Amino acid sequence: MHRLEVPVPDALPFAVGTFETIGPMSRASFPHRHTFHEIVHVTGGTGTHVVDLARWELRPPHLCVIAPGQVHHWDDARDLEGSVLLFTDDFLLDHPADRDLLRRLSERPWLTLDEPTHARISRSIAELHDEYRRGEPGVDTVLRALLHVLVVLIVRAARLPATPAAPPPARPGAVAEEFVRLSARTDHRLWSVRAYAERIGVTPGYLTEAVKAATGRTPSQLVRQARTQEAQRLLAKTELTVRQVGHRVGFDDPAYFCRFFRRETGLSPGGFRRAAGRSQ
Repeated sequence: MHRLEVPVPDALPFAVGTFETIGPMSRASFPHRHTFHEIVHVTGGTGTHVVDLARWELRPPHLCVIAPGQVHHWDDARDLEGSVLLFTDDFLLDHPADRDLLRRLSERPWLTLDEPTHARISRSIAELHDEYRRGEPGVDTVLRALLHVLVVLIVRAARLPATPAAPPPARPGAVAEEFVRLSARTDHRLWSVRAYAERIGVTPGYLTEAVKAATGRTPSQLVRQARTQEAQRLLAKTELTVRQVGHRVGFDDPAYFCRFFRRETGLSPGGFRRAAGRSQ
């Protein structure tokens, strides 16, 4: 999990640049997540961008929207050209609705751009880059306004409606595939079967039938497994307290989290952390 590093405490939680100026993490070849949004505008290069479990071969110009917590990496990427924008949820305070738009865009992250759309988005990013580079008084306000314009352009490019449309009845196989795709992202807002069903647009009962038919397991079992695996990863790889880990995987009550973790793994969270070679 990577956080947006800023040089000083009062610096903007925003950055824009090329793959070179943003640095090696902008083209990392290992799967990773961010705590921030990332918009990638690819204008040149070869290779594959892997987002969640989907592989997208580079045929620029492309645009990709990656939400906080979404797993991605680059595979055999060479000579990447284009722009990368990084910003936190907090940076969207002037346009909070953009947070939901960006997350919806991240569910279909890879957009192939026609020439007019590519030109409009290129100009918008160039304005952001120029304003960010100059850093004149009021830069934060201007950047937020320009970023909102870019989000609107991306929404238009994706032909995403302003409000979610009611999905058509889905085939059980497609429902199960979507559930597996979403559960692999470890989205902290999706720690219940009902939440997954609402996101996919089906009833919890229908989701249960579809997933069980496709996998032989119920969504509840798979959600418990995902929560347990994420908790194990956080305990083994981070310095978060047990309470913080429990909160990250959807438990407000640390005692209830400890009981859940012991039931699923046979160990307490502290015992698992010690076994993994870390102090509690």
